[in-house]
Amino acid sequence: MRKSRFTESQIVSILKDGDAGLPLAELVRKHGISRATYFNWKSKYAGVTIADVKRMKELEAENAKLKRMYADLALENAALKDVLGRKL
Repeated sequence: MRKSRFTESQIVSILKDGDAGLPLAELVRKHGISRATYFNWKSKYAGVTIADVKRMKELEAENAKLKRMYADLALENAALKDVLGRKL
């Protein structure tokens, strides 16, 4: 999937401009995005603040770290069970 050229905080600020009353045609032209992109962002980031976006990123990073830790421990556990199973 292609990475967006806008950060989440930039997206939230663009959406706030739209909520503030800036006409949609002017908003999409100013930022060089399509109407479809604007509405996709609006459905994904509606009502989100920049602090929420930062917290969401932190939680996603922590979740990825925990998933890697679990995978490593599950692999070690399976290896130990295999070794113990062979000895008996």
